[in-house]
Amino acid sequence: MVDIGGKPVTRRVAVADGRICMHAETLHSIQKGSHKKGDVLGIARIAGIAGAKKTSDLVPLCHSIPLTSVQVEFAFEDTVPAVYCKATVETLGQTGAEMEALTAVQIALLTIYDMCKAKDRGMTMQAIGLVRKSGGKSGDWERDGQ
Repeated sequence: MVDIGGKPVTRRVAVADGRICMHAETLHSIQKGSHKKGDVLGIARIAGIAGAKKTSDLVPLCHSIPLTSVQVEFAFEDTVPAVYCKATVETLGQTGAEMEALTAVQIALLTIYDMCKAKDRGMTMQAIGLVRKSGGKSGDWERDGQ
């Protein structure tokens, strides 16, 4: 692991996003709340938050950091059709929260896949990436086009 012991504690924020594309019928069942397994997005939100908290257990050499906030949001994209996911993670620490934000998005989307796979095995997760980050020695960063 990289030594972060000499770094100052600062407020750090990371935002990641991505989407899961699916058949229109699958999206409609999620939108209506009529999916037989229950509240797909509610369960995916909890999974994303839990994923952010467990990132250091999943990614080798990733520091365990104290998270002060994890927000997981969803939006429907009817024209694709897809569910868009955005995770915002905050910490007061010595290293950033980018990995936690990315993990939150991926785990939330994987949960949607798991809950809907009986109806639509062809779903694909796409465009998962870091949107922006702030804090720390490297300062602020934002993905082009944001």
